[in-house]
Amino acid sequence: MSRENGRLTVLHLSDVHATDGALLYDAVDGTARLRSVADYVRQAGATPEAILVTGDLVQRGNASAYPMVRDAFAALEDAVGVPVLTIIGNHDDPDAARILAGHENGHARTVLLDALRFVLLDSSSGALGEEQLAWLRAELAEPHGEGTVIAVHHPPLGSPLPTLAKAGLRDADALLDVLEGSDVRAVLSGHFHHPLAATVRSIPVFVGPSLAYHQVMDAGPDHVSGHDRAMFSLVHLLPEAVTSTSVSLESPSPLFLSPVTR
Repeated sequence: MSRENGRLTVLHLSDVHATDGALLYDAVDGTARLRSVADYVRQAGATPEAILVTGDLVQRGNASAYPMVRDAFAALEDAVGVPVLTIIGNHDDPDAARILAGHENGHARTVLLDALRFVLLDSSSGALGEEQLAWLRAELAEPHGEGTVIAVHHPPLGSPLPTLAKAGLRDADALLDVLEGSDVRAVLSGHFHHPLAATVRSIPVFVGPSLAYHQVMDAGPDHVSGHDRAMFSLVHLLPEAVTSTSVSLESPSPLFLSPVTR
């Protein structure tokens, strides 16, 4: 696994927007793209400790897609050989999503994977709320192993796009108050459909790109638009740093292919 190289790796997926029946925008098959992620891991030789999916698992109005999504996550887990951890987003149906592994008794939970702690939050309403924040404070009261990764669909900051500048977590300051001074190594989010890296109150925040589509960054101040581009991230937790690298599922022909001398 990655820890043999001195790092812990999280494969960070987000915004699958799976549908049941017609493809999203007549082009996007979310569950097929999950299968493509498994192909990438095999071909690239990636060795993640976990796969984390930060919400909008299905497109709004497609609650009947959850059984298909559940099976796709199970297949991805089997193919890669590591746990697939999921949270829900604003497009998800909190009741229908209980069919997913780990969501049977609620959507906010803690998962321990050896020395790494994942705290999975529910911001499907756009905010966390006082009750969930109090639970989170209690969870973080004691540090764990090599630290904690927070997963929340809505980032605790805004996008640089004018149309998404106020689309982050509504109670972001309250969340950051809880996280400040804890053992949190990084916050992983989605929602914006474009990658974003920031440091907020000394906490690294990484917004993962979307498996469904990528925001057109020059669409103007009054529009949102999407490229048909499927992307995800590789997050590496190093002893003294955290990095996030965006990866595209597109496979253009390489300009060169050279062996690496080790």
